[in-house]
Order: sequence, then C-alpha cells, then structure tokens
Amino acid sequence: MGRHVLVWDAPNLDMTLANIIDGKPTAKERPDMATLGSWLVQHADPEDEIEACVFVNVAPHVAGPLRGWVLWLLEQGFRVFAKPKDGDSDVDDDMVEHLWDRFDHGDLDAVYVGSNDAKAFLAPLGDLLERGVAVSVLGFAEYAGGLSTLGGLRFVDLESIEGLFTEPLPRITLESLPTEGRWFEPTGRLGAEPTPLDADR
Repeated sequence: MGRHVLVWDAPNLDMTLANIIDGKPTAKERPDMATLGSWLVQHADPEDEIEACVFVNVAPHVAGPLRGWVLWLLEQGFRVFAKPKDGDSDVDDDMVEHLWDRFDHGDLDAVYVGSNDAKAFLAPLGDLLERGVAVSVLGFAEYAGGLSTLGGLRFVDLESIEGLFTEPLPRITLESLPTEGRWFEPTGRLGAEPTPLDADR
C-alpha cells in the first residue's frame, strides 16, 4: 500500500483559466473537481491511500462566496487548506511544505500537482523525482513552462481528463494540432489599432 497525494493550486489555475478565456472564470468554465477526484482514484490501486488537497488564498471580499465551494469540496472528499490573502501572499510554499511532510511520513508513492507555476514547483518536484516518487503535473502546457518538459515527470493536460470541462477551452496551442489542421478564430477586429507583437515568428 502506498500514499498518493494531490495538491491543487486553486489561485494559479484560476488565473490561468482567466488568461485562456480572457475573463473571470465562471462555474461553467472551471474544472469539475468531482471528476478530478474520480480520475485520481482510478489512477491508484484499491489498497493505496489517496489524499486530495485544494489550496486556496482567500481575499476578504471572496470569503463569503467561497465558503459554499469549500463546503462542497469537503463533501466530495477533498481536504482544503485556506489561507488569508495578505498583499502578495500565496499558497505555493504551503503546498511544497505539505508534499515534504507527506514524504517524511514515508510510503509516498505518487504526487499529483495541479499548477502551472514552474518557478514554485520545478525544483522541489525534481527533488522528489530523484527520491523515487512518481510525479505528475496537471496543467496547461502553454502556461506551465519547464513543468511540461521536466525529464521523468508525467505532464497531464487538464483538458485530456474526460469530463473535467463541460466545453472546450479557447486555447491557442500549436504543439498538438490534428493532422488535418485546425482553424483559429479572430479575437480582434480587422483595421483596429495594432498591438505590439511579443512573440518571435
């Protein structure tokens, strides 16, 4: 029997979704966490111990509305770590600390990290890999930087988890095009004031 641990970076993934859809995500655009829980169970053996943790950074103005979601997560079997949002505070260090705490307890077979934050997780996940822990990152490759290419790590695109999103996200990804090609629809108006081109062509 081994221990499988998921840490889900809710602030980072919400911010990434906002970038993808160019707006504040609604319940319709956010991932179905119950589906994620089922997916996690399916990737473990029946005798494995599974712990799924959602980390949230709570600003005062969202504390009330967020409470219902937290209660729902608890009912779905998730643990929730909630921390007050204070200036630039984040939950990255708390997530890394939790992973090492579980490693120190022993029997840590697999870690799942839901985040695109390579700066926070690349080094500690590399250390866990060197210590024999199977590491999977759940995110969006175009935002995950080195987390999507680190040797030995399994990267799972969140949209590849069936049922996690009710509708396809409007992503501009050129790494996994279908062989027949794909159309991308304009997001701006012809003849409008041009914006600087940031990426090299």
